[in-house]
Amino acid sequence: MKSLKHPLAVFAAVAVLVVVTGGISNDYYLRIAFMMCVYYLCGVGMNVLVGYAGQKSLGQAGLFAAGAYSVALLTTRTDIDPWLALGLGGLISGVCGVLVALPSLRVKGPYLAMVTLAFGIVIEKLVTEWTDVFGGAQGLFGIRAPTWQGQALSMNQWVWFALGLCAVAHLLIRNLVSGRLGRAWLSLQADEIAASSVGVRVYRGKVTAFVVAAVTCGLAGALVAQQNQYINSDFINFHLSIFILLLVLFGGVGSTYGPLVGAVGLTIIDAALSNWPSVQHFVYGALLLFALYVMPGGVMGVLNRMLGRRARGSTERASAGAACQLNLRKAGGEELLTVKDLSKAYGGVKPAQSVSYRLKRGHVHALIGPNGAGKSTMINMLTGVVPPDSGEITFGGQSMVGKPAHQICCLGMGRTFQNLRLFGDLSVLDNVMLGRHSRMRNGFFASLLALPSSRKEEAAAKDRSLALLQLVGLSHLADAPAGSLPYGLQRRVELARALATDPELLLLDEPAAGLNPQETAELGDLLVRISRMGLSILMVEHHMDMVMRISDHVIVLDYGVKIAEGTPAQVQANPKVVQAYLGTEATETSDAPERVAA
Repeated sequence: MKSLKHPLAVFAAVAVLVVVTGGISNDYYLRIAFMMCVYYLCGVGMNVLVGYAGQKSLGQAGLFAAGAYSVALLTTRTDIDPWLALGLGGLISGVCGVLVALPSLRVKGPYLAMVTLAFGIVIEKLVTEWTDVFGGAQGLFGIRAPTWQGQALSMNQWVWFALGLCAVAHLLIRNLVSGRLGRAWLSLQADEIAASSVGVRVYRGKVTAFVVAAVTCGLAGALVAQQNQYINSDFINFHLSIFILLLVLFGGVGSTYGPLVGAVGLTIIDAALSNWPSVQHFVYGALLLFALYVMPGGVMGVLNRMLGRRARGSTERASAGAACQLNLRKAGGEELLTVKDLSKAYGGVKPAQSVSYRLKRGHVHALIGPNGAGKSTMINMLTGVVPPDSGEITFGGQSMVGKPAHQICCLGMGRTFQNLRLFGDLSVLDNVMLGRHSRMRNGFFASLLALPSSRKEEAAAKDRSLALLQLVGLSHLADAPAGSLPYGLQRRVELARALATDPELLLLDEPAAGLNPQETAELGDLLVRISRMGLSILMVEHHMDMVMRISDHVIVLDYGVKIAEGTPAQVQANPKVVQAYLGTEATETSDAPERVAA
């Protein structure tokens, strides 16, 4: 029943608006209400692209045109049903979104904005100059509009239909952003490398966000074309792209209700200033600067701060999570990872020179060496962040060379980073649930429709994440923003997130960096408990006391060359290791091995 609370509230609000607009007979006011709905459709999809996935687009006018001209051409040149043409307009715009996204998303930041801007300009020129197809400034007339019981829709009915579309779009997109895909999009905005390390397919996530924005914008364009029964190039300009972006920025980037606030507020301003175009453009520019520099969270951000709420709401903890049993993979005696002749060079710097070693299941392995020895580069090569120049990496019988980071994660490698890569604006629980991303089976459409299978996956992921937080001693901080925690606790969040990927091999890049002696000792005890559950560990670490206390096998690198490996005692007694760390001859003193362990 709880899951129906929000949909029922939305449909109740729509019912009230239907009654209110039913009592309005002035077509001018009804037209304003209709355009509010149109701009909301543009804004709600754009909010996914900008507010969640963090991708800037200035080409939405082109996607609006794709929907508008698709429905115009379909209804004027074929006998297709206008209702079907409306749906096809959105789908065609979505296809155009894919075609734009595939090349555009190879670049980032301002370059992405410039590419999408170029797309919008190309579409504008196309519909203006190709008069034989698109009619140019004269436009296309006689666009067939949907009918109801054989009668053309009245202006009131157009408003009601648009309200219904907005309600459905709101509910469907809310389903997306509040679950697995929403977390993935937010992770892309925060840190793409960290996102790929927990199994998020970065490029696919960006394209999906772009398509969502394209479909809603195309539907908005198709609505305008059919309601007017006319479309021309004057509807498609750069001003429209800026207006759609401003809707999101003014209302509140990443806020569920930001597009609604932006659509209502800016449509009213647009109508009030319609007789003064020059003033209108000045006001839009001023609002854009105001939203960017003075009110970066938009109107909803200000309201949330005034009400003392977090912009994305708080998560609820499930009491069942604490009782969830961890089922880490069982240990075996066979080899888990084989590295053979692995090399990497950056010009004259060679952090890996024909390095070879083997890791066994169920063991704690340590990778040590002086600063600059190539340890972090080795972890990055194992996890697909950095491609090796030569050599072979075999994990569980499969070659890992050339595989992307998200695929390596799915195959059973989890990792932490030398420099923390948490999603700081997300809650601790959401960070760990992102680790479950690759293990969840609810895809796009199951999440979009909030099917029972999707809700079941979400509940299971939350329970497992809470159990992992209990394991690392952070269950009481599940709702806190990860970036607000002390450094030592953030390290534990990152460890829990890596464990959430269900790894066979856990790679830890300096997990004790920045921790005090007590925190380091507690971390060592925690890693021992985790290893006893059957998880294999490879850690890069400078705290030699912890390394020698908990490790079964130690590998030593020095300037990219493996100089020793074996048990902690064997490594401590190795003259090459002593010389690498102390810079003295191994024969100089007999107590050198003890100093290595210090």
